[in-house]
Amino acid sequence: MPFVNFNTKKVVKIWDGIYGTLAHSENQTFGHFTIDHGTVLPEHSHFHEQWCHILEGEIEFTVAGEKMLLTTGMSAYIPPHAPHSAVAITACKVIDCFTPPREDFIELEKNTL
Repeated sequence: MPFVNFNTKKVVKIWDGIYGTLAHSENQTFGHFTIDHGTVLPEHSHFHEQWCHILEGEIEFTVAGEKMLLTTGMSAYIPPHAPHSAVAITACKVIDCFTPPREDFIELEKNTL
């Protein structure tokens, strides 16, 4: 699987207001996501390391108590187990990378029609 066409993959709902396409390798999950304007991602944590890169839009991220407004071209790094949350100030397009792979996302993908 050296190449992935995210334009032809099925769209998966990750959370209310967050949906997109996914690819997985042995070591990582890579997602192209759209986040609807006003979407609130409540504080949570997971054992995955995560990078979130903003392709379009504005999103306010809080990671381990530190808050920042991210705009196009900016990224957030979320260490494993760090509490984090976000609010989409505008509609956004982001790329998220998770290490190790998100088994829960793999299951969501399997169960999406």
